[in-house]
Amino acid sequence: MKELFLEKLKTLTILYAEDEEGIRKNITDSLKYYMKDVYEASNGQEAYDIYKEKKPDIILSDIHMPIMDGIEFVKKLRTEDREVPVVMITAHTDKRYLLEAVELHMEKYIVKPIELEELFEVLEKCVEVLEINNITILKVDSNYSYDYDRKELFYKDEIIVLNKKEMNFLELLISNQNRVVTYEELQEYVWCDDFMTDSALRSLVRNLRKKLPTDIIFNLSGIGYRLV
Repeated sequence: MKELFLEKLKTLTILYAEDEEGIRKNITDSLKYYMKDVYEASNGQEAYDIYKEKKPDIILSDIHMPIMDGIEFVKKLRTEDREVPVVMITAHTDKRYLLEAVELHMEKYIVKPIELEELFEVLEKCVEVLEINNITILKVDSNYSYDYDRKELFYKDEIIVLNKKEMNFLELLISNQNRVVTYEELQEYVWCDDFMTDSALRSLVRNLRKKLPTDIIFNLSGIGYRLV
């Protein structure tokens, strides 16, 4: 397997919902060697409860389970989360089930018995989806996009080179696009242990504005900054 893919897996968590204990234990034992955390569920309701508490990065779910089946679990999940990658696992090729799964925005489905090689191919696709989901388009101007993983800002596919403080300042505003970021938050997130002076903050914002093709930074005097 690709080294970079394996490195990324080590940072991710996964939830595996399967009512057959032998199958579940076999797969989870294998996944534990490669992933940060593996959560197990024996039915759809338990899987939903674990999802609410742990917010796993990837979900594997069997279709046929007691209490709440996999389709109902994912339907409930999708009312809250349209982004988390979901892989459906089934021993059946019943078209009705598979069509329902497609409508619920599945990355793929796997037919039992699960082969680890196929499973890891699907997990690699899930990692790619997570990377795409971690790119934010700015609400104030859709020409801007910010890649949280690479710490890169783009304007119309052209990268805007930022220094560390500029990047942290802008990332904080992007992560809070619906409100004003206070001076106290800027001190903590951008300056950290250093002392943030008024002149240093003004200088940072002035230099950042020079780099941005359009002016998207607004200062609310006495309170903080937000994106226009």
